[in-house]
Amino acid sequence: MSSQQKRQELDARARQGETVVPGGTGGKSLEAQEHLAEGRSRGGQTRRKQLGTEGYQEMGRKGGLSTGDMSGEERAKEEGIPIDESKFRTKS
Repeated sequence: MSSQQKRQELDARARQGETVVPGGTGGKSLEAQEHLAEGRSRGGQTRRKQLGTEGYQEMGRKGGLSTGDMSGEERAKEEGIPIDESKFRTKS
């Protein structure tokens, strides 16, 4: 069996809910399980590292204000809620 076939088989088993990579519990594909096993964090944790803890909290504050017809930024301005975007920082 070729390496490509083996990966396809493992991916199919992972999509059925089986853990095929040690430490990959919760991954819904072979690739996701590999990432989890390597310790790669999920989106929110990565975003927190990019923005910094304070920036991430401000982003959450703004996001919590959003509604179906208005963004969090628009609603914050309308209601006079201060959002300190200077706390947002990104790393290159």
